[in-house]
Amino acid sequence: MAIHARTVIAGREASDPNRELWWAHTGGGGGNFGVVTRLWFRSPGTGGTDPTRLLPRAPDSIITFRAEWSWSDVDRPSFARLLANHGLWCERNRDADSPNASLWTLLELHRREFGKLVMRGVSSAGPTAERQVSDHLAALSRGGVAPSECVLSEMPWLAFALDPFPDMYAMPPSGVSVKVKDALLKQRFSDRQIGAAYEWLTCADHDCPGGMIGLATYGGRINTVAPGATAAAQRASILDMACATGWLGPGDEARNLAWVRGCYRELFAETGGVPVPGAACEGALINHPDTDLADATLNTSGVPWSTLYYGSGYPRLQRIKARWDPRNVFRHALSIQPGS
Repeated sequence: MAIHARTVIAGREASDPNRELWWAHTGGGGGNFGVVTRLWFRSPGTGGTDPTRLLPRAPDSIITFRAEWSWSDVDRPSFARLLANHGLWCERNRDADSPNASLWTLLELHRREFGKLVMRGVSSAGPTAERQVSDHLAALSRGGVAPSECVLSEMPWLAFALDPFPDMYAMPPSGVSVKVKDALLKQRFSDRQIGAAYEWLTCADHDCPGGMIGLATYGGRINTVAPGATAAAQRASILDMACATGWLGPGDEARNLAWVRGCYRELFAETGGVPVPGAACEGALINHPDTDLADATLNTSGVPWSTLYYGSGYPRLQRIKARWDPRNVFRHALSIQPGS
C-alpha cells in the first residue's frame, strides 16, 4: 500500500481537533510523528496580530562570563566544597521568583588532563548583572578555592542568541564523535556522588582527556508548568547533568565509551546505574538521547527508557503515535512505539 504525506496544522487550543498532535510535540522527542515544516509561537493569554505583543520582550543586552579554576589549585576537599556550594546555590535559587532566576550557568568539570574546571554563564539581570555574577562566584568559592580567572562580556541579546558561546560549539576541522549521558536532578549531588565524580575525573587509570561532567542550572519558570500540560514531564528539577566525552579517531572510541559509561553508572549506582525518578532524580532529557538507557546490561534498574524520558506520559504518546503514524514509518532506536 502506498504511503502519502499530507500537511496538517496542530494548535494548543482545546477546540483544535489536532491538539493531541500539538501536545506530542511539546517534549515528545524528534523523529516520531512526521516532519515539522513550520512553527508559530505566542505566549499563553495573548491574542491579536501585533508580533511585539505575542512574545515576552527580550532584554536590551546580556552579560556572558567564563570563569576558570586551575586543577593544580583544586584537591579533593576543595573540589567537594565547590560542588556542595554549587548544589546548595541551585537548591536555594530553584524557584521562578528567585532574584537569580535571570542567571543561567554551566559548570564544566573536566578531566584533570584538561588542566582546568570551567564555568560559563549568561545573565539578563541588566544593570545588576555584573554584581549577580560576582556574588554567584563568591558563593561557589566560599570555604574553598576562588576561580583564577573570570572574563565578562556585554552584548546585544540577539547577538548572543545567534551565536551563543562560539568556542564551546566550535567543531574541530576533522569532526568529532561525542557520547552524552544525561540526567535531571531534583537535588544536589550527595557526598558519595561528589566523591565518585572526583575519582572519575582524576583517576590515572583512565586515559580520557575529553571526559567531563557538566552541570547546567535548571528549573525557574520551567517548573511552574504542570507535568501533564506538555509531553515534557520533568517539572521539578534544579540541574541538568551530563557525563560526556568526545574523540577524533575510531581507535579512541572504546576507552572513551568505557570512561563515560563507567562514570555515569557509578554516579547512579544506587538506582541501577540510571537516574530513576524519585526523591533525587527525575529521569533524563530526551533532547540528549542515549540508547544505553534501553540496554538492560547498562540500565539494570528495571525502569524502562520510556519512563526515564517521558514519565507517565508515555502511554498517551503511544496513542498519538498510533493515530498519526500507525505503520511506524518514523522510527529510530529510541522512537515511540505505536500503542493500541
